[in-house]
Order: sequence, then C-alpha cells, then structure tokens
Amino acid sequence: MEEKRRGTTILTAIKNTVDPSTQVVYNEEPHTNFAESNKFDYAIVVVSEPTYAEMYGDSSNLTILDPGPSIIQNVCGAVKCVVVIISGRPVVVEPYVEKMDALVAAWLPGTEGQGVADVLFGDYGFTGKLARTWFKRVD
Repeated sequence: MEEKRRGTTILTAIKNTVDPSTQVVYNEEPHTNFAESNKFDYAIVVVSEPTYAEMYGDSSNLTILDPGPSIIQNVCGAVKCVVVIISGRPVVVEPYVEKMDALVAAWLPGTEGQGVADVLFGDYGFTGKLARTWFKRVD
C-alpha cells in the first residue's frame, strides 16, 4: 500500500505561527459584508491556479481564475490585506494591485505551507529575484 504524503496547508501554518491569542478566521469565498462587518485587523487572501501538468495548464490570458478576483476585490477593498498567489507562472495582477497592501508570489510551495507562513510573519526574509520583470498585461 502506497503511503500518502501529508503536509501543512498555508491555513494550518498560519494558525501554528500566530500568537495563540490571535483569532484566525477562515472563509473560502468571503463577501464584502463579511470582511467589513467583522472588523478584521488584517486579511491574508490566498488565490491559486488549479493543478495542472504541462499543456493542460496552458492559458492565453494568464488571468487569476474565479473566484480569485472577486475575493481580492471583496476582502482587500474592506480590510488591509496581503494577497498570496500560488501559481506555476506569472499571472495578471495589474487590475487588483491598487486594492492590495502587499503581494506575495509563492509559486508552487508543494505540501509545505509553513514556508509561506515563515516569510509572511517575518521568521525568514523574502529571497530570490525573477529573471524577468513580472508583466502588467499579457499584451
């Protein structure tokens, strides 16, 4: 019998990293009134591409798929936020940048979300440099 690999989700890593007195609230598809009515101090919005391999992930517009854009608009328009993008390539973020307080390209972190939480909360610094500038638009 093959053993399944287990890892740490970004949500679990955040819960493990923050002070125990910090309340972490998770909502898969929050609406604006949810973000406004709860008076959050900060929000971490994680959006991602669906899993794919090679040509099955091809995209001619490289956009963030639904519901990602509406979640960014709903949450980042109501509370200070950092957006974490999980993708295998650069995706178009220009329409949402003005709403964001910070943007993290986490690429494909695999099964260890703790690595994402480590840099979000300052346990480790951000490193790396893209070989090319992240484009504003596909054109």
